[in-house]
Amino acid sequence: MAHTDASQAGERAAVDPIRLLAIRETPLSVDEVFAAVGDASAGGTALFVGTVRDHDGPGDAQVTGLGYAAHPSATAELRRVAEKVVADFPVRALAAVHRVGDLAVGDLAVVVAVSCPHRAEAFAACRRLIDDLKAEVPIWKHQRFGDGTEEWVGV
Repeated sequence: MAHTDASQAGERAAVDPIRLLAIRETPLSVDEVFAAVGDASAGGTALFVGTVRDHDGPGDAQVTGLGYAAHPSATAELRRVAEKVVADFPVRALAAVHRVGDLAVGDLAVVVAVSCPHRAEAFAACRRLIDDLKAEVPIWKHQRFGDGTEEWVGV
């Protein structure tokens, strides 16, 4: 019996839990990301969706749109961040997709999801994934405001 358990654990370890990583110019799909992290051994899946909001900055200035730009190393950095999350949590499946290009208010900017054996681990891993993605992956935001001003964020 122990042999069966060990071989099943080995089979799980041999499958890469990083199922989907992408930086895209096309609209994002929550369904695609959620489907990518489906795993029968996971009891909890946490999903985060970041959208373009209609205000930001000093005085909650009106945002009319924004653009995201990524450094050529962004995809490799996204993988590095994902690998750190997989190393620190019992991740069964992980996915992260970030949009680049011009976006309108309400558009999806980033979708990440993590499946783990239990909900607490899934929540913690998903939070680490989005926090580290925002802090470490070289993707910059160019906001346009209703008064005609613009600003780069994260540059």
